[in-house]
Amino acid sequence: MGITIQNITGSTAMVIWPKMASCVDSFYSIMYHPNWNSMLSSYSRKSFQKEERVPTTRSSFVVENLTPLTTYIMCVTCQSANPSSDQCRVFNTLERDPASASNTKKELALGIWLTSSVLLLIIAAVLLYGCLHLLCRRRRERLQEQNRTSKQQHGEPWTKNVAFASDEFSRQSQQTQDAEEKHPGGIQLATIIENPSVCNKPMMPPSKSQERVPVTGQHSAIN
Repeated sequence: MGITIQNITGSTAMVIWPKMASCVDSFYSIMYHPNWNSMLSSYSRKSFQKEERVPTTRSSFVVENLTPLTTYIMCVTCQSANPSSDQCRVFNTLERDPASASNTKKELALGIWLTSSVLLLIIAAVLLYGCLHLLCRRRRERLQEQNRTSKQQHGEPWTKNVAFASDEFSRQSQQTQDAEEKHPGGIQLATIIENPSVCNKPMMPPSKSQERVPVTGQHSAIN
């Protein structure tokens, strides 16, 4: 059939075949398998690991995702027919391409960077949420403490005034009681001083009955 394998690299290979006039099917089957051993394996479709289908208008195909430094067998047949030995070729892939290795390293580094960035963002979001929650709680506690302090400050003057008025009233009552006990007549004098209008009233002369009382008393005493 004249199958040839060209442009072999560590992960790709191009297979070329001539067009077959006897193939009236709608596509070609390109089958390949690694580590082929013709003594142990048959040329049946089930023995191949991979299979690609291409239109009959094409006569070449690039196989990708091969393993470096590996022996492959590749066959090209019409549609669903089992391949024969003259329709297959064996080839070896090369070492990993420097460009491919560099791309792999770049992809690996990019994946690690993306994963690290996502983890850092999650950690930063958790820390930010915790800080905001702590600040809000402290602010709420501070406002509650200020409200309690303000209520206490507003209540203390009224309490002090009431206590002062009560103490003053008790003191005045005690002083008045002491004055009554020591000077019974002083209350009338204090009342006159506090009410000057009492002094303006005319003094009434004592009646004859009042004048006779001491005389009668004296007469009784003489008798």
